[in-house]
Amino acid sequence: MATAKAHTNIALVKYWGKKDQDMIIPQTDSLSLTLDEFYTTTKVTFDDQLSSDQVSINSNLLGDQASQKVRNFLDLVRKMSGTTAFARVESQNHVPTAAGLASSASAFAALAGAASRAAGLNLDRRDLSRLARRGSGSATRSIYGGLVEWQRGHDDATSYAKPIMEEVDFGLEMLAIMVDTTAKKISSRFGMQQSVASSPYYKVWPEIVAHDMAAIKEAIAARNIDAIGEIAETNALRMHALTLSAEPGFTYFDSDTLKAMRAVRALRDNGIHCYFTMDAGPNVKVIYDRQDRQSIFKALATEFGADRLVVSKPGPGIKIWND
Repeated sequence: MATAKAHTNIALVKYWGKKDQDMIIPQTDSLSLTLDEFYTTTKVTFDDQLSSDQVSINSNLLGDQASQKVRNFLDLVRKMSGTTAFARVESQNHVPTAAGLASSASAFAALAGAASRAAGLNLDRRDLSRLARRGSGSATRSIYGGLVEWQRGHDDATSYAKPIMEEVDFGLEMLAIMVDTTAKKISSRFGMQQSVASSPYYKVWPEIVAHDMAAIKEAIAARNIDAIGEIAETNALRMHALTLSAEPGFTYFDSDTLKAMRAVRALRDNGIHCYFTMDAGPNVKVIYDRQDRQSIFKALATEFGADRLVVSKPGPGIKIWND
């Protein structure tokens, strides 16, 4: 048996679209920030006495349909390791599920770490990143802390994440506005497929991402939070334009998403430097310099309530240990 703890990450430059659905090879590169406040801890025990895999999340045993992705992932680990035993998976998820807060990133990164170690594999971080990718694309980045790049590659061997700056040595922080923590109606996977297949603007998306990736790496090297925030905000809006322009069009925004975007812009108009980004969900993440945290928190608490705000510093990479 083994246990792993992995943190979520929020993409600052997003990939939004897969070239290979089965292998989860993305259409573009991406770059993210790992967060310290949202994480998953997962324990995996391979047991010859089990007659099937058993998967529980937050002490709730999942049925066959709900646990199918986890069982498929365990089959992959069994194939890699030669293990034939079924597994008991016990996961504690400190992230709202399917709410645009990257719960699958921390979940499958932790599962990859715990399952591979429990099965006797001793993977380096690159191979662990490749394995995590097979469960959820964004999980490939949660192997590392801080600022992380996912190189799209062209096959299983070449598509993996690498750290850009694991120990973030400047004031970059992120605040999540918890607009709605219920599960979204349109999954990220389906949303990506719809956008790739039917948005007339998708053909220029890879060019946009390539430009944004080069620009944000320069901004990170310069420790320029304003430039990082501007790139992330524009990239997020252009990603969501793909969902609006799909056929049929759809959106992950709700009225409070728009309210949060307006609140961030109002703060900026008043001289407080902050920027927003959103993944596939209604919750808004605010990018800023930690020296402005108090004024930003106070203003947003007035609009949304302090209980709906979560401040996150850059988080660590995966930790794995044998029980």
